[in-house]
Amino acid sequence: MFHPTVARLTYRALLGRRRALLLCGLPLLLLIISVAVRALTGADDSTANDMLQGFALSTMVPLVGVIAGTGAIGPEIDDGAIVYLLAKPVSRSTIVFTKFVVAIGVVAAFSAVPTLIAGIILNGNGQNIAVAFGVAAAVASVAYAAIFLMLGVLTRHAVIAGLVYALVWESVIGNVVPGARTLSVQQWALAVAQKMADGGIVSSDVGLPTAIVLLVVVTVAATWFAGRKLRTLKLAGEE
Repeated sequence: MFHPTVARLTYRALLGRRRALLLCGLPLLLLIISVAVRALTGADDSTANDMLQGFALSTMVPLVGVIAGTGAIGPEIDDGAIVYLLAKPVSRSTIVFTKFVVAIGVVAAFSAVPTLIAGIILNGNGQNIAVAFGVAAAVASVAYAAIFLMLGVLTRHAVIAGLVYALVWESVIGNVVPGARTLSVQQWALAVAQKMADGGIVSSDVGLPTAIVLLVVVTVAATWFAGRKLRTLKLAGEE
């Protein structure tokens, strides 16, 4: 199911100069803000929680997911380069799964790791907040990679659709509308963070068992649907 050549090509595309700059921008901003906040307020658990939830988990992680998830396959479909890949003796399910694994790695590297470091900067991992949010960001990376990879296969406007989802649903509606929070990847990840953090400082509107089930269902369904959609793409010689 995992093809090394496809993985290498995907890594090369995602970590090209322009996309790498985009991937580095938000984590760098998070770390700069964290240093400034720590210098101004000192080590404070509540401030660390607000910062990691309000910026890292609700904004940075989904946006990094958009860049990596859609970039893993969307540009190849847009410019027609996917035709050459589909013509190779590699199953389309293998192509999708390989790109999904690569997208997870990139999203986690550029979101979970900076989130962990930011948490340590903010309060030295007091109440286990840094580790809790680092793991939550890694968990969210899996779901976001699947969702945005699926969008990359479904539409040529995957980046726009992804930004609308990330900025409107996850960052705004998922934080404000009570009923919508149950269907927010951010809240599912927060359930993991709530379980790991000490002192009850982290809270989620979704219970951990429900969050785990929804994370698995969404990840599997999005990856499966992306693979099915890719199998329906016709090469010029097949039409």
